[in-house]
Amino acid sequence: MSTTAITGIGLLVTHDAELGEIRDAALVIEEDRIVWVGRSADVPDADDASDLDGRCVIPGFVDSHTHLVFAGDRAPEFEARMSGRPYTAGGIQSTVVATRAASDDELTGHAATLIAEMLASGTTTTEIKTGYGLSTVDEQRSAHVASRLTDDVTFLGAHVAPPEYADRTDDYVALVAGAMLDACAPYCRWIDVFCDHGAFDVDQARAILVAGHLRGLGLRVHANQLAHGPAVQLAVELGAASADHCTHLNEADIEALAGSATVATLLPGAEFSTRSPYPPARRLLDAGATVALATDCNPGSSYTSNMAFCIALAVREMEMTPAEALWSATAGGARALRRDDVGVISVGARADLVALQAPSPVHLAYRPGVPLVAATWKDGQPITS
Repeated sequence: MSTTAITGIGLLVTHDAELGEIRDAALVIEEDRIVWVGRSADVPDADDASDLDGRCVIPGFVDSHTHLVFAGDRAPEFEARMSGRPYTAGGIQSTVVATRAASDDELTGHAATLIAEMLASGTTTTEIKTGYGLSTVDEQRSAHVASRLTDDVTFLGAHVAPPEYADRTDDYVALVAGAMLDACAPYCRWIDVFCDHGAFDVDQARAILVAGHLRGLGLRVHANQLAHGPAVQLAVELGAASADHCTHLNEADIEALAGSATVATLLPGAEFSTRSPYPPARRLLDAGATVALATDCNPGSSYTSNMAFCIALAVREMEMTPAEALWSATAGGARALRRDDVGVISVGARADLVALQAPSPVHLAYRPGVPLVAATWKDGQPITS
């Protein structure tokens, strides 16, 4: 098996507790894994070499919350919202209509285009949810499409109830927890529920999550985005890997997250796009909660695929330090997916790397909107340069 040495790294940010940050660094890749990390002066011989001329290297971004399988867009909704109309969960239905009408090839092509955008901007691991089919056949094909693009597929049949179940939400919950789950589970690693005003209540969410757990799926929860409610407490109670959004929290919610293994995944792109209050990241961090950042890439409330943009928002709007925001967008996202092979640069980890056209990752927030990714490696293979 051939090896490649990446040398001339001005600053290597590993997020490995023992390695920390290394200046004048190098690493060696074999196949899809990192097999050596250290100073350039000590790098072992390798079959090939690539010199980065002093660039900073960070782990590839881990985007642990996206909705990439959909058709159409909702630009008119965004325009109206920017003119004063508030955001509600109801706009999801227009995407459901377009997604149901699209072919599998169209859905795959569009999602793959978004994945390519993400890779070009440094995202090497992506979770993808279903949730725009909302029928057994359309959720199943959405899950199948997503499974071609990532190992972290999440079944989100409980996004909202579709129009045909508008007055029969409990019947829809039974469908989601029964036949729809059975059809989608073979393609999925996770199950998620939008437990919030206008979506599903806590009892409905519990029933769906328990059914997913019994099918062997890990748990995630769309929690407390639109208003304060019991969703964060439910996520912690059930041992969910992640409670996502966490926009409206009280002290009991923060204490519960800090005392648990449930990651608070914050999605500042949604607050930016909906002109909503930002989540209390500083309070969560000060309490000891684990925080992840993700894009929430979707056509309605956060149509961005760029993790660096979310880092800049987290620093500017949520009182996170640049170092905290970077950790949350890499190692934090990995924690939210309960993975230890990504989000970190260490021996044995996947060779998912990003070289920045900058001396340090502080520039991701310092120079918002500037394309600072000089190169990305995914599974040891260079993607962009």
